[in-house]
Amino acid sequence: MPKPLTAEALYLALKTVQEKKGYYFNPNLKDMTFPILEQLLVNKQRYGYLLCPCRLTSGSKELDEDLLCPCDYREPDVAEFGSCYCGLYLSKEEAENHQEEIVVPERRPIEKRFPGLTKRR
Repeated sequence: MPKPLTAEALYLALKTVQEKKGYYFNPNLKDMTFPILEQLLVNKQRYGYLLCPCRLTSGSKELDEDLLCPCDYREPDVAEFGSCYCGLYLSKEEAENHQEEIVVPERRPIEKRFPGLTKRR
């Protein structure tokens, strides 16, 4: 039986691949990166896929497809703010000069965040 994947192993598996794409893990490994990676692994066990732990999800892969990590919002968030919503991925410049956490506003449309709530009656 294979050993369960750890946050450290996931970090090592993704680091080089993501850096080639211009995305760098938050250098605050202990307090930011590894805890988020651990929660991604919890969601993988819970739902069967790496689902963003920083947002409310429906638990339906079809409805949450935009939140599969890396989510659909990472690219525009990093381009505009230097960080994704979770703070897991940073631009190269931000990763090299990272001083404090960046607040990134929620970009996910409200109808995806609260399905059914925005339907007209």
